[in-house]
Amino acid sequence: MKKISTLILVLFLVCSCKYMDQTEETDETQNATTSKDSSVVNDKDENGCLASAGYVWSKVNKECVKGFSGIQLNPIDKPDNEDETLSAYVLFNEDASKAEIFLPKDTTSIVLSRSAEGKPWILNDWQLVPWKGYVLKKGSESKFAGDGEMGQKSINSDTEQE
Repeated sequence: MKKISTLILVLFLVCSCKYMDQTEETDETQNATTSKDSSVVNDKDENGCLASAGYVWSKVNKECVKGFSGIQLNPIDKPDNEDETLSAYVLFNEDASKAEIFLPKDTTSIVLSRSAEGKPWILNDWQLVPWKGYVLKKGSESKFAGDGEMGQKSINSDTEQE
């Protein structure tokens, strides 16, 4: 009887240790899944835009937009620029009284306003001038320019890239 009791006790301990190991593995898997799921949820910015997909908040249109959308303005010193990360982008509100500028390597946009049609959009020392498309100036220095057409341009091609 003593041997049987000892054997039952040993089997009970082995089984309970195996059960504890399985429970810990399940908890670790659930924690990993939860962490992974929460990182997806935390990928949105304060306005709900999915940053990893390239969306940013447009202040003038009050919606998430692709970061490289709008009218592309290339750096003045690189007019044939094909690297869209070096370009500025312009979005207008419905009545074109406001122009939102997304500058390269900047996480926020600036909103310029104009007093009347045909006048430049202005904010402090920034100006967006409608001239042969658009020219973006800071002070008296021209920084970016573009033809006023929407979308990324392909050099050496007659069509825009989609």
